[in-house]
Amino acid sequence: MELFLIFSVLITLAAFFSYLNIKFLKLPSGISLMMMGVFAAAGVIVTGYFSSGFTEMIREKLALIDFSEFLLGILLSFLLFAGSLHVSIPELKKSAKSIISFATIGTLISTLVVGYSLFYLLSAFHQDIPLIYCLLFGALISPTDPIAVMGILKKTNLSKNIETNIVGESLFNDGIGVVIFVTILKIATLGPENFGPADIGILFIHEAIGGVIIGLVIGFIGYKLMKSIDHFQTEILISLAMVMGGYSLCHSIHVSGPLAMVVAGLMTGNRGKELAMSDITRDYLGKFWEVTDEVLNAILFMLIGLEIVIVSFDMSYLAIGIITAIIILIARFVSLYVPAVLFRFKRVFGTKSLFIMTWGGLRGGISIALALSLPQNPYKDILVSITFVVVIFSILVQGITVEKVIKKLTS
Repeated sequence: MELFLIFSVLITLAAFFSYLNIKFLKLPSGISLMMMGVFAAAGVIVTGYFSSGFTEMIREKLALIDFSEFLLGILLSFLLFAGSLHVSIPELKKSAKSIISFATIGTLISTLVVGYSLFYLLSAFHQDIPLIYCLLFGALISPTDPIAVMGILKKTNLSKNIETNIVGESLFNDGIGVVIFVTILKIATLGPENFGPADIGILFIHEAIGGVIIGLVIGFIGYKLMKSIDHFQTEILISLAMVMGGYSLCHSIHVSGPLAMVVAGLMTGNRGKELAMSDITRDYLGKFWEVTDEVLNAILFMLIGLEIVIVSFDMSYLAIGIITAIIILIARFVSLYVPAVLFRFKRVFGTKSLFIMTWGGLRGGISIALALSLPQNPYKDILVSITFVVVIFSILVQGITVEKVIKKLTS
């Protein structure tokens, strides 16, 4: 019952803040909800100074929700499936070379640049953290968040090529980022002598390739079932089963659920909509997943803001977090520029497009969920605190200004 009450409060706050945003602020929904969540958290903390025990009570209630498990185990499957439903496979094919390069090589480059930079930055602030944990931070912060990215892009007028690259990369690089994160975590836990290059290769193939294969199987079964009937209620139920059953299957056999959901969503949104659905089903299914996406996004961004209340935050980490956010932007540009030059598609993009992709590559709930999922150790608090600062900087600073940056660079 307590969990129901918590989610009731979250939905009520999200509805109220969404109303204020539509009526007055007119910001992208993710930004406004994150901003209101941060203000609500600040309000809780300030109230705690005047009412002893109030902040502690809120912390206890929020602690009932395992944010990492809630996002990575539940929300992410729905949000990635809903997001990939609207992505065109023909458009993706045109940009396949660049998307794959950015999502794989780019994420790996960003992980290394951010990891090594954070190691030396923390040393300058007299915070000694082993390099492997700094690389772990690099892995969890490098993927751009598709949920945040797609919410922002709805309000911009980008060229189709750049938009497809940003959305396509953000859909795939979180799956790759999670695989890199799991790999580095295994090395940190077991030691490099017990988890060598062969183990890394096997884990990558099992997680990433396995996720894509399972996604294809789920998408194909869903397509065949939908094609054999014409009943929109049942077809929506089938799409729900694909997400919930498919993600549970991925979890049980230890393959990448995010990649599987992206592939299944792409198949349903393209081949499924084109060949397996009537016009009525296509309309209802699209609207169902659009509403689901909005509701879950609202809960997610409110939670991100309110989670600040339960983080053991030291104000000395604020400066480190802001400098790290700037380093991440530089690393983001490098991770795009190197593959673009290496695979000779920089001429197609141009430096301005790479700048747009850099500033539009937002960090969000996935990074926070991965940070909170770290096993308890002496370095977890500082890494979680820095992650929160980077995500809030990304969504509030980059998110609010991305439209202006795009207009300036494309004018």
